[in-house]
Amino acid sequence: MDLTYTEEEQDFRARLRAWLGKVLPELPAKPSPDDWPGRRAYDLGWQRRLYEAGYAGLHWPVDAGGRGATPTQHLIFLEETERAGAPYVGANFVGLLHAGPTIAAEGSAGQRARWLPPVLRGDEVWCQGFSEPDAGSDLASLRTRAVRDGDDYVVTGSKIWTSHAEVADWCELLVRTDPQAPKHRGISWLAMPMDAPGVTVRPLRTLAGSTEFAEVFLDEVRIPVANRVGAENDGWRVTMVTLSFERGTAFVGEVVACRRTLGELARTAKANGRWDDPVLRRRLGRLYGEFGALWRLTQWNVSESQGSGGVPGIGGSVFKLAYSHARQELYDVAAEVLGAASLSLEEEWTLDRLSSLSYTIAAGTSQIQQDIVAERILGLPKGR
Repeated sequence: MDLTYTEEEQDFRARLRAWLGKVLPELPAKPSPDDWPGRRAYDLGWQRRLYEAGYAGLHWPVDAGGRGATPTQHLIFLEETERAGAPYVGANFVGLLHAGPTIAAEGSAGQRARWLPPVLRGDEVWCQGFSEPDAGSDLASLRTRAVRDGDDYVVTGSKIWTSHAEVADWCELLVRTDPQAPKHRGISWLAMPMDAPGVTVRPLRTLAGSTEFAEVFLDEVRIPVANRVGAENDGWRVTMVTLSFERGTAFVGEVVACRRTLGELARTAKANGRWDDPVLRRRLGRLYGEFGALWRLTQWNVSESQGSGGVPGIGGSVFKLAYSHARQELYDVAAEVLGAASLSLEEEWTLDRLSSLSYTIAAGTSQIQQDIVAERILGLPKGR
């Protein structure tokens, strides 16, 4: 991992910074948090601007529509867009960070040509249909059934915690195609059109009042066999590719955001008199060190993924485990710094704090990540 900047990379940073300085003031006002169609349009509008400027899929392979940028250029892009306060991927995060990279790595030439350009252009939104009501952390226990009928699969079942399902065009869907096989071997990965007959979306309201999650009910939904990514019953392996992106590189922009938030907290503490508390200063200092280490680990993971054909390794579980807990502590400290202001649901800080509580569950619980680290990295025997 070489962390020095070449002249080309320094020029890339300067051009990106100049472009952001020009385009960000031209963006329309952000829509209301409850206006999901408006948020979809806003997020995809930003993606279209990135595409037209040549920044969409910056680190994706060239044959997948990206620019094949170096890991360092990718990290520079994340640093500069966060520093400038640019929009996040938002409603398009599954397509850009999970499904798209999976299709780029595992899809056929025809699948890549069909699904990747619309993601990069900001034309289509994806959601993730993995979790089920009776198969939480034990994802391989999923029951949604797909029965082969000619050139289609007929799918029946339900999914839960499906982010942005109500505004999605496609769903990366895990289904059981062989109920007689061991649970990890009878699964397939399908791309399901969300407007297919038999698909019902029921939004779920979170503690913060948001409806970004949904239940999705599937009643004999017909999905073409051609929409299967990977071989039939090989979906668990393909899913591990998806989860490696979700845990290994999908959070990198958020580390930059947390480091910026930490700086804002320090400035707020100095302004409101809390900085005189030595215990608070120690907590902020420790978090500063933790997020600095997480950023170095991020650089390692991004570099490793580049060296392995773009697919992150199991080190992503180390990152995800540490990041989830560090983010929760960050917003615990924020509540201490802000006092009563942190209790209002009108405050962005409060919404971020409530959101942080989900990070030890989302993308694989901390207990699952601990098992992965113990078994696959440390070589410890499997638990019962």
